[in-house]
Amino acid sequence: MKPLALTMGEPAGIGGDIALAAWLERRQAALPTFFVIDDAHRLTALAQRLGMPVEIRPIAEPEAAGECFDQALPVLHRPLAAPVRPGLPAVTNGRAVIASIEEAVRLVQGGRAAAVVTNPIHKKALYDAGFGFPGHTEFLAQLAGRHRVVMMLACPQLRVVPVTIHVPLRRAVESLKSADIVAAGRIAAEALSGDFGIPRPRLAVAGLNPHAGEGGSIGREDQEIVAPAVAALRHEGIDAFGPLAADTMFHAQARAEYDLALCMYHDQALIPLKTIDFDGGVNVTLGLPFIRTSPDHGTALDLAGTGQARPASLIAALTMAGEMASRRG
Repeated sequence: MKPLALTMGEPAGIGGDIALAAWLERRQAALPTFFVIDDAHRLTALAQRLGMPVEIRPIAEPEAAGECFDQALPVLHRPLAAPVRPGLPAVTNGRAVIASIEEAVRLVQGGRAAAVVTNPIHKKALYDAGFGFPGHTEFLAQLAGRHRVVMMLACPQLRVVPVTIHVPLRRAVESLKSADIVAAGRIAAEALSGDFGIPRPRLAVAGLNPHAGEGGSIGREDQEIVAPAVAALRHEGIDAFGPLAADTMFHAQARAEYDLALCMYHDQALIPLKTIDFDGGVNVTLGLPFIRTSPDHGTALDLAGTGQARPASLIAALTMAGEMASRRG
């Protein structure tokens, strides 16, 4: 299998910390080969600062990663514009962060890497640098030329897809449409079947309102928007059911009845997943022509450069990307 391309993420955040820590756990975690698109000098300095015995090996091409991965962390060296101070993002480094994502996508699209794994970005720093997208998901969709993609968050106990993502709650409610629910469910079902080896995935569809609207007495959106979407998914042969009361969907017994929860807004999906497995969650973009995973956490600026950042979510993201690539392969 070709190596995975790991982006630098926000240099002042914990992306470098967890990349180094993940490489140190490569054997016990049985990680697939990966390389980092980053500044090799800053990673070398960071490893020394953290006291991590990681040799940084600059490589000229992704194909060289496999030759050295067991002895050193392979890095496609892309110099930063400004020195890095942990916890203090520099706008002048924003262009390099964006370029790291763009290059990872080009390498995967060109067949030179198996998947894109993205380290967390600091959105405010990127916005100040001219980044015009709400986050990774929307940017990757644009790079792939795709109109519609889906953000899935996953851990061993739960998979969730929010139909609306990075918008204010009021706008999420106002903009919710049956067609969007159907599209998200369709993309999720196809990905679960093709990339996760689930022949007939079961989708539990959450209601928007408390108690899924109580038959219309607590809002009619569940009857008029969500229920028709569930019917449409079933008409397409997808095993979807709902709308369900979201407050009873996420305990262990309920989770055993479905493979993915289709949720109506961001926090409805992410709160249960992060409660169940805060350190091990993975962000997966479904609907792209290539594989993309990411740790399900932010830049943690307060932990950057301290040695306290835990690599569990990145390790899970690398592992999942490798498994998905093997199935596609």
